[in-house]
Amino acid sequence: MRKTSYRELILLKNVLRDEAVSAFAEAAENDDAENYARALALLMERDEQHSLARRIADAVLYDDNLFARRAFAGTLNGDIRAAYRRDLGILYALAKAADTLPPRISECVKEGMPRIGRGDSDLFGRDWTSDETLLRLEKFYAANGYGKFIGHKAFTFENGALVPVKNTSDISLSDLKDYEDEKRAVEDNIVNFVEGLPYSNMLLYGDKGTGKSSTIHAMLNKYAERGLRAVEIPKEQIREINALKETLASLPFKFMIFIDDLSLEEHDEKVASLKASLEGSMNEKSANVMIAATSNRRHILKENFSDRDNSVHASDTMAEQLSLSDRFGLTVLFSSTGKAEYLSIVRQLAKDRDIGTADEELCSLAERWALSKGGRSPRRAKQFVDYLYACKMKNSEVLI
Repeated sequence: MRKTSYRELILLKNVLRDEAVSAFAEAAENDDAENYARALALLMERDEQHSLARRIADAVLYDDNLFARRAFAGTLNGDIRAAYRRDLGILYALAKAADTLPPRISECVKEGMPRIGRGDSDLFGRDWTSDETLLRLEKFYAANGYGKFIGHKAFTFENGALVPVKNTSDISLSDLKDYEDEKRAVEDNIVNFVEGLPYSNMLLYGDKGTGKSSTIHAMLNKYAERGLRAVEIPKEQIREINALKETLASLPFKFMIFIDDLSLEEHDEKVASLKASLEGSMNEKSANVMIAATSNRRHILKENFSDRDNSVHASDTMAEQLSLSDRFGLTVLFSSTGKAEYLSIVRQLAKDRDIGTADEELCSLAERWALSKGGRSPRRAKQFVDYLYACKMKNSEVLI
């Protein structure tokens, strides 16, 4: 019976981009000791020299291929399943080749070269081509996405491609105290978005430290399991926003394009790009893309004193400012924090941390903290409680 070559892979050719896998494939097929040594070195870098099957399985699992995409979308058919099953058989045969090495490589092993071990992969089981294995993989992709979207919910946009953000905030809505009406308005819009209902682009504005960006991060964490993803771009990258929207339009996820701390000069050419992306251009709003921005000001365009030279120009400037901010269908004000609101947040955070400080002392310390840091805000409250918690854990004196 003809031996199937790894070169005959249909859907999983990209697995061979893993240098260790491709080097071992060359070594096994051609009895090439040099490539075997290269594969061994690459596997040893991750302490995987005894787990070739797991290395191949991981390369398969995180590969962006037609089977994984269709499994996530729920549109697999028999031909795709058959091609994928065949590819899995080829790759498992490659993993098993570690058990029976060809002559020249076997000789090197006898002379003291460490042997690559096959090992096993729990998710794939012992039979990679079984119906049970394919069903497990289908369920995995349906629940977790595919390729770079597995384990990643936030991205940047670099050189025309999405780049995963590896370390994202784990903040939850329960960590954000008060501002209930503001969070409810944002969440209602997010739910509309992920459920395919009419939604609005969002502008969250207000003083620094009031939780605007944190609210966006918390929403992403809550709704990631329902297909929500975020792509953060700096304001300097706004000119690329339509190219980004075109990249996202074909993907089966819901994307927030997140622009943090947005403010622009009136004559900045990025203003036109943002206006067109929000509304009023041939690039219509995509059903899977929402723009969510935060700003410290309701009028995103900065007003200069020169803008106030005469009443006509002042009127034009105000109209220009409003024409941009009003293109966000939803604007939510995160107002400044007064003393009562600030202390309410401090109390709730301290309770979550089980600080145990008496209320009068807690509030006195919190006020001194705000005074020393330049004002009250939810951010200041969190910083204060984090500091208090650290002092408690170290059993050290509170120095405020």
